[in-house]
Amino acid sequence: MKKRALKAAWPYTLPIAVGFLFLGMSYGFLMRSKGFSILYPMLMSFFIFAGSMEFVTVNLLMSAFDPLHAFFLALMVNARHLFYGISMLDRYKDMGWKKFYLIFGMCDESFTINCTVTPPSDVDKGWFMFFVTMLDQIYWVSGATLGALLGYVIQFDTTGIEFVMTALFVVMFIGQWEEAAEHRPALTGLGCSVICLLLFGSERFILPAMALIIVCFTVSRKKRDGEVAQ
Repeated sequence: MKKRALKAAWPYTLPIAVGFLFLGMSYGFLMRSKGFSILYPMLMSFFIFAGSMEFVTVNLLMSAFDPLHAFFLALMVNARHLFYGISMLDRYKDMGWKKFYLIFGMCDESFTINCTVTPPSDVDKGWFMFFVTMLDQIYWVSGATLGALLGYVIQFDTTGIEFVMTALFVVMFIGQWEEAAEHRPALTGLGCSVICLLLFGSERFILPAMALIIVCFTVSRKKRDGEVAQ
């Protein structure tokens, strides 16, 4: 059962492996350039396992200790996982002990696969999602560790390397835009984000933007359902 699930999950994670290895390496390089030992990127990528937050944590570790600021910053950066979690409640039901790891290890890429891919009928869904999550984390930890190791022997200017996470989300958005026939949700998200960015600033706009997006989608859905009912 486990081998069959692993064999079914592995091909779906290969594209993620390429991205995670390079992104993880850039994170490892960044940590080394700031003077941290290999243990920091290796353990942080294992226990935090939130790429964007790990990049942000570099600055947190180098600034004055402020746990309240760190808490709210982590909440804003990873607030999208609240919505991921809500949408996965039914899928994670009756998963036993695997549910705890699936909750901990859920990232954007694992969520995308586990939410959209239906495993073959002869493959256990729980183990399939478990191996998708585990493989993605292995790729990320391996990339971060390798980057830190290479940082000991390769020296170069790392200015701007933290932009790789922004570039990743831009590429993901472009890919979804090209695949989707309806662009209204994407435009709604962009519009809400720009409005909140102007109102609240770059450090505080994420949570208001997500709340506004939910309100817009809720209103739009009720309006659409009302039109269908008529």
